[in-house]
Amino acid sequence: MSIAAQGLAEAAPRLHANAADYLLDKKSASTTALMTLQGEYTYGDLQAASDDVAHYLVSAAGVSKGDRALLVSDNSFFWAAAYLGSLRAGMVCIPLPPATSAEDLSYIISATEPALAFVQTKTALKSPALASLLLVVDVDAPAARLAGAVTLATLRAGQHGGAKPLPDSHPSDLAALMFTSGSTGKPRGVMVSHANIVANTDSIIEYLQLTGADRIMAVLPFHYCFGTSLLHTHLRVGGSIVIDHRFLFPEKVLQRMRETECTGFAGVPSHFQILLRNSGLKKMRFPHLRYVQQAGGNLAPAFVRELREALPTTKVFVMYGQTEATARLSYLPPEAFDKKPGSIGKGIPGVRLEVLNEAGQPVRANGESGEIVASGANVTTGYWKSEEETAVSFRNGKLYTGDLATVDEDGYIYIVGRAKDFIKCGGKRISCRVIEDALLDFEELLEAAVIAIPDDVLGEAVKAFVVPAGNDASDFRTRMQGFCQRNLPLQLIPKEIVIVPCLPKNSSGKVCKSTLREL
Repeated sequence: MSIAAQGLAEAAPRLHANAADYLLDKKSASTTALMTLQGEYTYGDLQAASDDVAHYLVSAAGVSKGDRALLVSDNSFFWAAAYLGSLRAGMVCIPLPPATSAEDLSYIISATEPALAFVQTKTALKSPALASLLLVVDVDAPAARLAGAVTLATLRAGQHGGAKPLPDSHPSDLAALMFTSGSTGKPRGVMVSHANIVANTDSIIEYLQLTGADRIMAVLPFHYCFGTSLLHTHLRVGGSIVIDHRFLFPEKVLQRMRETECTGFAGVPSHFQILLRNSGLKKMRFPHLRYVQQAGGNLAPAFVRELREALPTTKVFVMYGQTEATARLSYLPPEAFDKKPGSIGKGIPGVRLEVLNEAGQPVRANGESGEIVASGANVTTGYWKSEEETAVSFRNGKLYTGDLATVDEDGYIYIVGRAKDFIKCGGKRISCRVIEDALLDFEELLEAAVIAIPDDVLGEAVKAFVVPAGNDASDFRTRMQGFCQRNLPLQLIPKEIVIVPCLPKNSSGKVCKSTLREL
């Protein structure tokens, strides 16, 4: 019996206990799963590679169920094979961006004590913190520079079948540690179980109505929970994922979307801001594009309007989520777009969202704000070895998101901002998000981020970091100041405007306001 066949036989009794088996169950071996710039890979390729990785880990590398495996790589067939193989071997996968700082990488290695790491060779060569680990790399490197490393090809050529069976899984077993920035400044690992992945994937598939005919353009990194959800959902339905790393050249990505007949696109606000005001999106047509997904932060109403106009026949799903909830918590149905502008909608199937005031009671539909609190099978159990931070965000089986919101008379939720992202101006607390949305009505702006600065009269005043759209920046500051004076209340007009070529962002594309505050 081949390794792939043996792996399928072993997987059968635990298809829904192990997330990797759940994702690859009953797929046609000849159907395309991944489309990269280097080539296409079928479900048969992915099944065989993940089988080989799993059997290598258990039989040759000697890992045990629950051991951790780092995964430091760009989106690729290597990433998918390592991730699925790790899960099938009962390991806990820790996906990290290749640009993870040496300090953070050392901290994560110390905190999680991984048994090995799957790493792109180009990253391994410049990451001394990985030197003490057994490494599985994507391509060969000089032996003297990566002594003891095993390539994916060498691993797959080995004979590991039959030596040791793959361990049984339980739905509550940890599948992944997804690291996010913590309140202490240190990364914190969200503990995601196999059951969390299954629940959230089923829910997203249901409301997006995904099928095997769907093909998503993936510019989001798989190490980010939004990006991972694209992989999960499209593998589960037997669809395909187009991987493209060239978003610095958006025209190339748009052209590839047309060439590969993508039915879906997903991005965070910065992706859509660039596409709408710094690319040819508005002049192009995408006859196969059925829907787009937007999450990972607030997309200003001005951009939402432009997106609807640019893609009039495409469904636009505005969504909200957190890593602590595996990925997704709410969505606004496209048909409610015009009636509920600015809303994140309601909880996705299987998720209950409440907006609670300081007394723990549901807020009234009169503009009262409270914290969004979530419950459901996709809510994780907390942070890895961080009881104090877990106790703050996870209480009584519910996730306290830290996001403040209001609810209208129909139960639709509107985020007003993060609890810590407000400006106290003239005695009133004003969400930075509201100010940023107002600034982005200025069509010459590509991006804007607002922070508070001390002010002798108002207490705090607005400081705006702005990125102009296009290349003509002559007299830009004067035109923007004029726009602000015409359209903003006096106390909200920025006291300082800082023009920058780009806003600092993390590997998921979210603006790093902590960096702006340091500036």
